[in-house]
Parts: sequence; C-alpha cells; structure tokens
Amino acid sequence: MFAIIKSGGKQYSVKPGDTLKVDSIKADEDSVIEINDVLAVSDNGQLSVGAPFVEGAVVKAKVIAHEKGDKLLVFKRKRRKDYKKRYGHRSSLTSIKIEDIKVG
Repeated sequence: MFAIIKSGGKQYSVKPGDTLKVDSIKADEDSVIEINDVLAVSDNGQLSVGAPFVEGAVVKAKVIAHEKGDKLLVFKRKRRKDYKKRYGHRSSLTSIKIEDIKVG
C-alpha cells in the first residue's frame, strides 16, 4: 500500500513506516498529524486517483523533529565591475514518520 500526498507545495510518495523531511509544519514534536491532501492511493493493487484529492483518504504521520536543512548559497557577480554578493539560507524542515494510510 502506498499513497501520494501533497505537503508544502510538493508531492511525496509514502508507505507506512517511511520517514521523510517536508517543509516546516506547525505541530509539536511527538504529536500525530493527519494529512488530508492525498492525491492517489494504491490498496491491494487497486489505484484510486483523486480529482484533485481522494475522498475520505487520510495519512497519519508522527512528527519526529524540527530541524534545518543544508545551507543553500547564492552568489551574484558582475564582470569587470567589482560587484560580488553572496546570500545564503537554511530551510526549516520537519521530519515525519508515516504511521497509517486509511482509504475512504
């Protein structure tokens, strides 16, 4: 069984027991969240695709930790003008563990 969920404007393929890092979610650590934005669910070889979401499908996940991603550097320069600028940031991420996928 697997599902395709939408979180933070991105799509993830998940199975029960998977651990993944998604964009920051406002939830306490060790709390269980329900993700209702399920785009598709496969159960016993039968695929259900939503338009845009599957009715009644819910993915339950446990929040493991809030952390920061790797540093992303942006370097700008203009040739022959002695102009150099360096920017950088670290994205806020949330680690979640998929516990259960319920269909309808």
